[in-house]
Amino acid sequence: MKLKRTRGKTIKRRRIENKTNYDKRLNMLKSGSLRIVFRKSNRYIQAQLVESIESQDKILINLKSSELMKYGWPEEARNSLKSLPASYLIGYLIGNKIDDKSKKKGLIVDLGMYRTVHKSKIYAFIKGLVDAGVEVTSKEDIFPEEDRIKGNHLKNKIVMKKFDEVKKKIGGKK
Repeated sequence: MKLKRTRGKTIKRRRIENKTNYDKRLNMLKSGSLRIVFRKSNRYIQAQLVESIESQDKILINLKSSELMKYGWPEEARNSLKSLPASYLIGYLIGNKIDDKSKKKGLIVDLGMYRTVHKSKIYAFIKGLVDAGVEVTSKEDIFPEEDRIKGNHLKNKIVMKKFDEVKKKIGGKK
């Protein structure tokens, strides 16, 4: 792949591939705060608590939505591990795994290059963090409605039936 040039400046490969916004990354590194990283794949949602020391990222907590199976996520709904309810529960789970001292520090939510569409999986994830007690500045009106978070909009109603049970198991284990 040939690197493009604009006005004498070479654009980095990861920026061309739409993987890294270096301006945002530099600002996050300068802040010195812990980051909660949200990533989506074709099958799963991944969340990480990352500490950056001299531009080197150290992953403190790493969670994938497949871990919801341990907390009672229905086996029949294995293919919906990247749904909106799964996104909320992963945010809730990582929020419960973060120690109380770090919750109050003002964590930065790193969404990467994803477009931020209101009431989407990204904001369901952030709502899970907020419900777990993590201090994240956000407006209430950008979060999905409660019935969507519980899975009422899905064809597979099994997720809706097990949602509260899974959330209770996550909340009980810290």
